[in-house]
Amino acid sequence: MKVLIPGSFDPPTNGHIDVISRCAKVFDEVLVGVVVNPSKKSLLSTETRELMLNEIFSETGNIVIKTFKGLLVDFAKDNDVKAIVKGLRAMTDFDYEFQMAQMNSNLADFETIFIPASPEYGYVSSSMVKEIDSYGGDISKLVPKNVFKRMQDDR
Repeated sequence: MKVLIPGSFDPPTNGHIDVISRCAKVFDEVLVGVVVNPSKKSLLSTETRELMLNEIFSETGNIVIKTFKGLLVDFAKDNDVKAIVKGLRAMTDFDYEFQMAQMNSNLADFETIFIPASPEYGYVSSSMVKEIDSYGGDISKLVPKNVFKRMQDDR
């Protein structure tokens, strides 16, 4: 089965990598959809986020990284995806993602599969990583090495 894991991945965190890696062990193909959101100010360009994810998963044969803009369900249909996978850190994530899952099901009859965050990553979010980094804090344990290096280089 081919599934889609969508997100902004701005920046990719160890939590993102954990969910994607776990899905790659369960599903035949994992499509990681990097969202282009023009209404959101991103720290990293879409191209940079896609490049970093490709570097991380370069040796994993069943993970494909693509950027997209527009409706998630349209991207999923265009790529012959069978289900959407969302990682959940806390109940607040569930509340939001549950509503999105219902809307996606209504729009295009897509199933959503929820994957709980591993305990060691339950507190990690891209927003927190960006904020900590903006104040010069140590994010080295929160993001993959290539992401850490790029963020340090971009300072």
